[in-house]
This record gives sequence, C-alpha cells and structure tokens, in this order.
Amino acid sequence: MAEYEEINEIEETDLDTIETEGNGDEIEEYLDEDDEKLPFAKAEVVRLMKQHLDDDKMIRERVKVEMNKFLGDVLANVCKQLNDYPYSTVEYEMLKESTYPYTNIERINEEKIRILKHLDAIKADCDALSMDVKATLKINDKPNQEEEEDDLF
Repeated sequence: MAEYEEINEIEETDLDTIETEGNGDEIEEYLDEDDEKLPFAKAEVVRLMKQHLDDDKMIRERVKVEMNKFLGDVLANVCKQLNDYPYSTVEYEMLKESTYPYTNIERINEEKIRILKHLDAIKADCDALSMDVKATLKINDKPNQEEEEDDLF
C-alpha cells in the first residue's frame, strides 16, 4: 500500500522537480531538450489542465507534453488563417472567425448530424421515387419493345 502511495506521489509531481541519485543529470537534460521544443510553459499548461480535470485525476508526463504541443498546433493553425487576411493589423473579428472551429465544435457537430439526417431522408425519397418509376413506367422493358417490332411487320 505504501508503494502505491509513493508511486502516485511520483506520478503527480512534475518530472523536472524529481531529484534522483546518479540519474538526475540525465532527467534534467531530457527535460531541458523538451522544454525548448514546447511552445508554452509546461507548468502553466499543467495548472490549467488540473484546474479543469477532476481532483482524482493524475496526468502522465507524456500527456502534459502532448497537450502543450497540441495547443501550439492550434495556435499555429489560427495564425495561419489570420495570415490569409490581406490586412496588416489583426482585428478581433478576424480572430473570432479564425477560432470558430475550436470554440463552436458542439454546434458544428450538431449541424453535421442534422445534415446527415436530412441527406438520409433525401436518399429515402429518391429510393421511393425510383421504385415508383420502375413500377409504373416500366423503363427499358424488353416485352414492350418486342410488341412494337411485331406491330411493324
């Protein structure tokens, strides 16, 4: 039981605060390399994650790093879209438009479901019309063609 609590404490702490005998230099070196590649301060990202996660959740180091990279990618994508505007000054309305896919994902998913349901209804209507046409108009039926040929002789 004591081992489990100790493991939880180690997982919960940030790796850059862990001091180990002999391997401490290797861990610090690894973290320094990662920190240089991360777009945001890791502590701030972790603080925000913990603020929004349940208290009983622990965050693995890889999740902390990948969340940081993900947020950097989102920022890069928004800025790329902002660069598409011909203006030299970025305005708030431009930012709102660029962040729309991220801030309104629930509304976008609801709209997607609505469109798919509508397309299914259209498909059902088309299938019903197709069956009606085949049943009533008998398109390309060979018996009718033979009757026409018999009338010619």
